[in-house]
Amino acid sequence: MHTNNEPYYRPVGKEIEVFNHCYKEKLPVLLKGPTGTGKTRFLEHMAFKLDMKMITVACHEETSATDLLGRFILKGAETIWMDGPLTTAVKEGHIIYLDEIAEARPDVIVAIHSLTDHRRQLYLDKLSDELKAHDDFMLVASFNPGYQKGFKELKPSTRQRFVSMAFDYPDEKLEAEIIINETGLDEKDTKKLVKIANKIRNLKELGLMETVSTRLVVDAAKLMHSGLGKRLSVEVGMIQPLTDDDEILQALKDLADLMI
Repeated sequence: MHTNNEPYYRPVGKEIEVFNHCYKEKLPVLLKGPTGTGKTRFLEHMAFKLDMKMITVACHEETSATDLLGRFILKGAETIWMDGPLTTAVKEGHIIYLDEIAEARPDVIVAIHSLTDHRRQLYLDKLSDELKAHDDFMLVASFNPGYQKGFKELKPSTRQRFVSMAFDYPDEKLEAEIIINETGLDEKDTKKLVKIANKIRNLKELGLMETVSTRLVVDAAKLMHSGLGKRLSVEVGMIQPLTDDDEILQALKDLADLMI
């Protein structure tokens, strides 16, 4: 049973139990897996259960340590220091979530090293200061190995600083349960969407960089539930986001049309 304010999350395995033990033991956590498999929703759910504030940083190639730690800014005639999200989380005892951490610049990894071992300290070179992490502070990062392969990888030395939890697409029955709960779509149409998603996921020969995530299935289900045509809902919700290749798009559209 979950309240109206509680982010819905359907456990697949022992992830809730593992996370609770990591929080208790003050261990950093790495959530790894394809996009749209519930990593962020899981963390939102856990933050709610633990009654913790969660600060999310969506990492990209320009994300630097300064963005996380803080910087000096001009305010009137004064120069003052403004804490970044990581510093705020360390001081106040929040969950900091570094989403797609491998996308960030290397100095971000250097900045968090001292928070991911027994020291649990943050060094602020610009202030010549070091902060001991609040007792409730927790560091969580996410990583998509499939997408990053051949591009940016996490170094083994960085990976080994985290307890790692793997996320993947749920089985058909569980995924259908999630879709129905999220969208209110009827069971018959939901099962069709899930079957289409799994069919596309198994088409390895297409060489898609990303395949159909549960998030995309939810989008298509929401459109369908709102009254948009079934085939159009699948096309714009599940197929068009996957690629811009006209031949692949047509092949996927033909496949989906047959199944819907």
